This record gives sequence, structure tokens and C-alpha cells, in this order.
Amino acid sequence: MEQISFDNILKSTKIDQLTKEELAQKYHVVVDELARVIKENYTLRNQKISDEQLNFILQEQLAELQNTIYGTSSERYKKPEEKKKEKTEPKPHIKQPSERYPNIPVREELVPFDEVPMCDACGKVMTDSGLTEESEQLNIIPKKFEIIRWVRPKFRCSCHACIKTPAVPPRIIEGSSYSDDMIIDVVASKYCDLIPIERYVQMAARGGLLGLPPQSLIELTHCFAGFVNPVYELIKNEVLKSRVLHADETPHKMLEGSETKSWYLWGFSTPTICYLDCHDTRSGDIAIDILKESKCEVLISDVYGGNDRAIRLTNIERFKINKNIVQGANCNAHARRYFFKNRYAYKESLFYLEQYHQIYQLNCDSKEKSTSEILELRSQMRSRFEEMKKQAEFEISNYPKGKYKTALNYFLENYNGLTLFLADSEVSIDNNSQERLLRSHVVGRKTWYGTHSERGAKTAAVLFSIVETCKLNQVNPRIYFQNLVKDLLEGKNPYTPKEFKDLQKI
Repeated sequence: MEQISFDNILKSTKIDQLTKEELAQKYHVVVDELARVIKENYTLRNQKISDEQLNFILQEQLAELQNTIYGTSSERYKKPEEKKKEKTEPKPHIKQPSERYPNIPVREELVPFDEVPMCDACGKVMTDSGLTEESEQLNIIPKKFEIIRWVRPKFRCSCHACIKTPAVPPRIIEGSSYSDDMIIDVVASKYCDLIPIERYVQMAARGGLLGLPPQSLIELTHCFAGFVNPVYELIKNEVLKSRVLHADETPHKMLEGSETKSWYLWGFSTPTICYLDCHDTRSGDIAIDILKESKCEVLISDVYGGNDRAIRLTNIERFKINKNIVQGANCNAHARRYFFKNRYAYKESLFYLEQYHQIYQLNCDSKEKSTSEILELRSQMRSRFEEMKKQAEFEISNYPKGKYKTALNYFLENYNGLTLFLADSEVSIDNNSQERLLRSHVVGRKTWYGTHSERGAKTAAVLFSIVETCKLNQVNPRIYFQNLVKDLLEGKNPYTPKEFKDLQKI
């Protein structure tokens, strides 16, 4: 039989065409080669590695490779013994489009006969019964571009000393060749629908508007961000008033206009408010500035030294003025993820996944419940956390190094932060809500790559803050912007999306 080398494995890309014997041979070659590389790596670092340690590392590497090739991207976990419940088929009921979308206008079209029909039975001419048969279909009216020409009459006096014309209605950008509706559409397309400006220009060209300059549209977003900046400040003030805050950050690329290329978009949020700000550092000083100004007593975040430092320094200042200190709550989704990634290499991980499965089920049951009911359900979680802690303390000495030990260490070292939510109904079990608020920015930066100036970073922070706050309050950003612009131009006070939603209920 032909000898299979490691180089041959690298050249082979069609795994599905190999026989079972060939796959088995290739697998053993990969294992042997990986073991050799690991040993050589430790030898070069003048470190000794035991057979047991080598076995742990090999298990991790092979399990990670298996998960990469065959694993799912979802982190959902089902108990091994869990059986699928038999679903009872509901009676089919097909809704008409007008039932599904009651807010959409309906246009009726009569379908006439070309000529009066004859009866198939007796051959007589038929008459209109007054009854109809109706069917519906969803239609779309493509976006249309138009030019608005303001025509203002000129009034003159017989003395020929004075000519007057009516004032043009106030606008977002006085003298601009773009209407307010056009500006709102550009802003919402980019920061809500995540359509890059270049693609917006291409879409407009397909709609008949050729030669639209992208740079002028980018300038519109900057001007609009300045126009709605008072709302941004209101959002920040709401965040500073909150007792419990979520915090997270994500990289933001500064393409030019700054010596520092790696910036960060920082996020601080509550269930109804999202405040984002862009800075050229990941230092904990950003969190310190927020905490010192705020009334925050619990900061929910990932395990990050910058946040720990921010809490520590803030508490030193608060202690001096006899103000409530800040507690740090950690994200259980991160702790669970460490065990989830090790579920193939270490079957011991399944115990922790099972416990977290039950904990998150109780957390799901607590939604929309009263404070006392939430705390009652969370009290049932405490025993499961204690079981995990006891098991982790027992296991940790059996694993000298490796990713599974990292998972155990993460859970034990941050146990207090992971369980802080059990005694406080306002504190959530994880930081997933804040991470979701940064998702649009993460998706967006893959299409427009970054910003070209500090002004652009500020624009992104302002507009993403408002749009994400709209989403939190289930407010349509386009409708909100249209009403906000109208009211601001009329001299009314700015309001947040949450306040807008409350006003709509009145």
C-alpha cells in the first residue's frame, strides 16, 4: 500500500472522495505529526513535557479540529438523553396578506369579463349576482427619486423700493440640494440597514439616479449626526442615571486622520438605552469616566482587567464621598462557552453544560415576572452553581495545563461575579444584550472597513446609539427620525426613542 506522508495530506482537499481506510491512515499520520511538532516545540523552549500532558494537548488540538470541520456555529446544547417532543400538527390556516400586514394600504382592482359569459348548462346569458371572489397578493412600489422645485412668488411695492418672497421652510441643512427625506433615507440605509454609501449610490443608479456623488452623501451623515446630537446627549444622561449598566467594547478601524489606527467602540447600555462612544484606546480610563459620572452600582461586563481597574479606582473615589460602591458582575455566557468549546476533548464539560442548561431554563422562565418571583427562581439556580464550584475545585488539580483547566480557572476565579445576579433581580445572567447592540457595528465594519476621520467615528457613535436605542424600544428608526426632524425644526425639545414611544401611547 502506498505510504501516506504529511505533505500528501496537505495536498489532498477532497476528503469526501477518500475511502475509510485512507481516512484512517491520514488520521494516524496527522496525530503522529502533531505529537512530533508539540514535542519539538517544547524541546526548543527547553521545557519537558510528560506523556500525560502531551495526551491532553493532543486531545484538545484534535477536538478543536473536529469542531472546526464538523461542529456547528451555534452554542445551543441539548441534553444527551433529551428526546424530541412529538409535535401536534396545528390546523392549517393560511392568512391573507391584509391579515398579516394590517398597516399596509389595500388597492382593489376589478377583474372584468371580456364579454358577458354564457351558462354552460342551459346556454343563457348570465347576469351579475353582486357577489365577488377575492384573492390577495403582496406588491411592491419601487423607490422613486424626484426633484422638488421650490417656487416662491415675489411681491413688490409700487414705490419700487422693496421686494419680498416667502421664507423657505426650515431644513436640516440650509441651502442643501438634498431634501430632509433624502438625508434620513441615506442615514437609515447605512446605520440601520447597514448599506454602504457606495452600494447606496449603485442602487440609486439602478433606480435611474445616475452620477450621485458618494462623498456628498457621507457629508450628509456627518451633518445629520450634528443635528441630532442633543438626542445623543439625552441618551448619555439616561445611561448615567442608571443603577445597573452593561459594558463592552469592539475594535473600530481608523483608516486615516489619526496616528492611532486601532480604535474601539465602547458601549454602555440598559434594557431601554444604548450609549456608544468611540475612542483610540481600550484602556479602562473610558469606563472610569462613565462610572465616576454615573449612579451605577453594578457593572455587567466580560472579565477584563480594564473594567476591574475602573471599578477599583471608582470605588476609592466613592468611598471618600460616602457614595455607594460599584460591584462587578460577570457574563455567564462566557464561562459556559469555555466548557462548550471543550465538550469533544473533555467529556467532563458535559456536567457544566447540563447545569447551565437548567440555569438558563430557569432564567427563561423568570422573564416578565415580578421581583419576588425572579428571586425565587434564581434561588433554585444557586445549588447548581455550588455543585459546579465543588466539582471544579475537585477536578482542577487533575489537569496540569490545557484549555479545560483554563475553563475551570475562569469559572472559579470569577465565581462571585458570575453569581452576583442571583441576589439582584435587576442584574442579568450575562452580557449578551450589550454584545447584540454592537453587532450592527461589527457587521457594518466588514462592508465599509472603518472610518476616515475622527469626525466619522463620532458620527458612527451618535447614529448607532440612536438606531440601537430605537431597536431596544421596538421603534422604527425611519419613523422616529422623521418625527424628530419635524419637531426639532419646529423648535420643540429633543426626545429619546423611549420617550417617543411613550408619547405614542398617549
